[in-house]
Amino acid sequence: MKKLPKGSKKLIRAWAFYDWANSVYSLVISSAIFPIFYGALTIVKDDNGAVLDDTVRYLGFDFNNDALISYVTALAFLMVSVLSPFLSGIADYVGNKKNFLKFFCYLGAVSCIGLFWFNLETLWFGLLCYFLALVGFWASLVFYNSYLPDIAYPDQQDKASAKGFSLGYIGSVILLVICLIMILYHDLFGFENEGLPTRISFVLTGVWWIGFSQYTYYYLPKGNKKSGLTRNVLFNGFRELKGIWKALKDNLTLKRYLAAFFVYSMAVQTIMLVATYFGIEELDWGQQDSTFGLIVSILLIQLVAIVGATLTSRLAIIYGNIKILIFINLIWIAICGYAYFITTPFQFYFAAASVGLVMGGIQSLSRSTYSKMLPPDTLDTASYFSFYDVSEKIGIVIGMFLYGLVAQITGSIRNSILFLVIFFIVGVILLLRVPRVIKAK
Repeated sequence: MKKLPKGSKKLIRAWAFYDWANSVYSLVISSAIFPIFYGALTIVKDDNGAVLDDTVRYLGFDFNNDALISYVTALAFLMVSVLSPFLSGIADYVGNKKNFLKFFCYLGAVSCIGLFWFNLETLWFGLLCYFLALVGFWASLVFYNSYLPDIAYPDQQDKASAKGFSLGYIGSVILLVICLIMILYHDLFGFENEGLPTRISFVLTGVWWIGFSQYTYYYLPKGNKKSGLTRNVLFNGFRELKGIWKALKDNLTLKRYLAAFFVYSMAVQTIMLVATYFGIEELDWGQQDSTFGLIVSILLIQLVAIVGATLTSRLAIIYGNIKILIFINLIWIAICGYAYFITTPFQFYFAAASVGLVMGGIQSLSRSTYSKMLPPDTLDTASYFSFYDVSEKIGIVIGMFLYGLVAQITGSIRNSILFLVIFFIVGVILLLRVPRVIKAK
């Protein structure tokens, strides 16, 4: 196949299509069906839906169920943070980012399929599959994100990034709707209850992820191979991160932006990972089906996020990336404050719509803003994006650990959500210190 030139619409579309393939993990596993499934396994409720016991016995200790899953999540992100420098160094040396993208895609997808056998009797296996699925998803994004400056020119990157997120939202919503129909109307499909179709949803997620990613792999180049031989290739990534850290001293804009991104992303990613767990435990669903209500709220987030990602990229053209990121962070502060007082499904739906509007925008614009801040003619994009991803993952480790700790100590995840406001406030302050040189063209 003839190599597609940088800036080609077909190449950009193929790159963005990986979002269509892998975002089903974010929606089905991270946000919607698995959290509900996990809650059903680990929470004991009375006939009126009130929580009687949310304690899980694991490794000889009693954990709050939210705290346990947040600790496992934090550990997985810590693993990704450690792996990323190794992986980027190897990929840069041998010039095959695509192979690494494939490996972690398949690791994550197969682990999603493994969640079919998740139960309390073999809790270690279920948590291991959850752990590996998360590692596979986020490690693959190290290489996926690093392709952005390789396949698109600076004036194309905001739109390309937004296109990826939009495709991801659409694709994941389609699969979630399929799974939702299968779960809610299980009797029409010959299932006795919701259990089996819920588990089948995990299998469909892995199959979707592997299947649709093949279109991306067909068109993406392998990567930019470095010249010269490095003896300790395994540690190339760490040396390159160290070099990038030193280079930040001469790039005040990038240095200050990364500091801001590290702080506010810590809160954004934590909220996205725990939103459904919040809805399961803290809302009074009454006679309403909580499963249906929660999945509808997640669907609402995804659909509104498409609008948010597109709207944000257009506003950035007018006002500049940094100003729009500041504005979005201010909205996040308001959402967290509002969430503390939520008690009804309607209030949760309103919060979900608000989250969707700013979720797509802040993710898309953060990625493209960083991409456009890279030094001109940078070939070593994997290491730069590894630095970006490591910063994000370490932030998530801290965010998830503090979320679980506050929930464990206070016994309420409402306090954990309110605590995250601090990170958004600090993020705004740090963004205000970024020189206003990044503006979409």
